[in-house]
Amino acid sequence: MASIFGHGLVGFTIAKISKLNTSKVLLFLAIASALIPDLDVVTFGKIAYAHPFGHRGFTHSILFALIWATILAFIFTKTKRKLFFIVLFLSTISHGILDALTTGGKGIGFLIPFNNTRFFFPWKVIQVSPIGISKFFSNWGIQVILSELKYIGMPCLIVLLFLHFKRKTNEY
Repeated sequence: MASIFGHGLVGFTIAKISKLNTSKVLLFLAIASALIPDLDVVTFGKIAYAHPFGHRGFTHSILFALIWATILAFIFTKTKRKLFFIVLFLSTISHGILDALTTGGKGIGFLIPFNNTRFFFPWKVIQVSPIGISKFFSNWGIQVILSELKYIGMPCLIVLLFLHFKRKTNEY
């Protein structure tokens, strides 16, 4: 998996892209939605990895992202619900997408519960993050942060800077 920093940054960036970028609620929910699929880490070692509810299973699926975004959109907004949903769906599904770009694990269950096949993208460029805080503060953790800066941080920064300058020029 990518680290919480990489996932959170993508959620933040997706929220900032939206026309609702001033909504602190949406910003918080987008970041949380980008992190929520890793709640399945509590099943790590208790449920087989290949099981639909194992690590990188149902909570990383497209169906989970649809359900999660729908629930949050109905709970937290009455206006602009469609845009709220899109931001939260993209933030949630971004988690599986990033994990499918990592160098470790056994793939992502994007199609669970309809198909239990696990998928990776052909480009495994993000160093897989260790599970556990003590392992994260190690040479392995440093390698994860460096790969995330390159493959997540820089693209997000470019998008955020572009939006910043575009909005600045539209003010004048």
